[in-house]
Amino acid sequence: MKLAIFTLVQHSNKGGKYYGYAPYVNEMNVWGTYADDIVVVGINKPNNEVDAIDTAYTQKNIRFVPVPNFNILGGVAILKTLIKFPYIFFKCVRVMRKADHIHIRCPSNVGLIACFAQVLFPSKQKSTKYAGNWDPDSNQPWTYRLQQTILRNTFLTRNMKVLVYGDWPGETSNVYPFISATYKDEERVPFSPKNYTEELVFVFAGMLVPGKRPLLTIQFIEQLNQQGIPARLELFGDGPLRSELEMYIAQQKLETCIIMHGNQDKTVVKAALQTAHFNMLLSKSEGWPKAVAEGMFFGCIPVSTAVSCVHWMMGYGERGILVEPHLETAVAEFIKVLNSENLDRMAQQAMDWSQAYTFDRLEEDIQKVLEGTFESRV
Repeated sequence: MKLAIFTLVQHSNKGGKYYGYAPYVNEMNVWGTYADDIVVVGINKPNNEVDAIDTAYTQKNIRFVPVPNFNILGGVAILKTLIKFPYIFFKCVRVMRKADHIHIRCPSNVGLIACFAQVLFPSKQKSTKYAGNWDPDSNQPWTYRLQQTILRNTFLTRNMKVLVYGDWPGETSNVYPFISATYKDEERVPFSPKNYTEELVFVFAGMLVPGKRPLLTIQFIEQLNQQGIPARLELFGDGPLRSELEMYIAQQKLETCIIMHGNQDKTVVKAALQTAHFNMLLSKSEGWPKAVAEGMFFGCIPVSTAVSCVHWMMGYGERGILVEPHLETAVAEFIKVLNSENLDRMAQQAMDWSQAYTFDRLEEDIQKVLEGTFESRV
């Protein structure tokens, strides 16, 4: 099988290997396991640099087809994109013509053009991994909406399995819930009750960017302590807000209850999740909230805003604590659940749900997508 992949992930070449953003490449290595040849249509990384967060494709028979980077942010950028569009479109068409299976990564600019190009190949087997927020009621860029519209249209988009995060009632017949995973079957652990009457330990794992609301998370822990509920936050990640957060922690004298670890190996974060009580994610938007699923895998109760498919993952409050993105309201909602719910039962339900979606199961599902036999097992 010749697998053609269309992605916005920037790639670099070093030592005869192609590198890209590790979480993406790690998943694509699974897809590539079931293909004889792989062609990746994407963007070259400036200066061909390989960053610490990059990893290499493991397949030997892989070819990279570069296309120029582009965006539609402003009049000049739109004009440049209109000039580049025919070139990128026909490159996509040429690759698709020779492929046995077409796989598009959305939402992305390259994915948008590939969505148009795939219309010309109604008889070929196709799949799209929509890694963004599929929620039809969410506020998203118009280009994301356009990609969703094309993918939902079963006349324009034929022989396509559109793989989305979450289960969205009323969707077209080609849209399938598809759950990502981090941990393997062998990493499952038995449930162990925790003591919620002593200091509560929270974990935040993610980029320190405005969209993740790390400051709100810190203030949440600060408020709990001020209200007589001992709480500590183990904060993993780095980003442009780090210095601002460190300044706030110092000014508010929060060093004993807010521990900033920076970027750490996944084994360190995994160990923290295994002993923590709660996992924080107060994001503005998410595609697949990996941090939530990873915490739930070890019985770490998620405390999250209801973005993307989070409310579905958390069983609408059965497997986690849903809060509003406002400090006083979020704290009040959390304290109410803390004082009224059976938290051990909530933690076990979270663990049972997440441990059903392992990396081994993901591998099986990917194989079935490529074979054309996939049916959602949500």
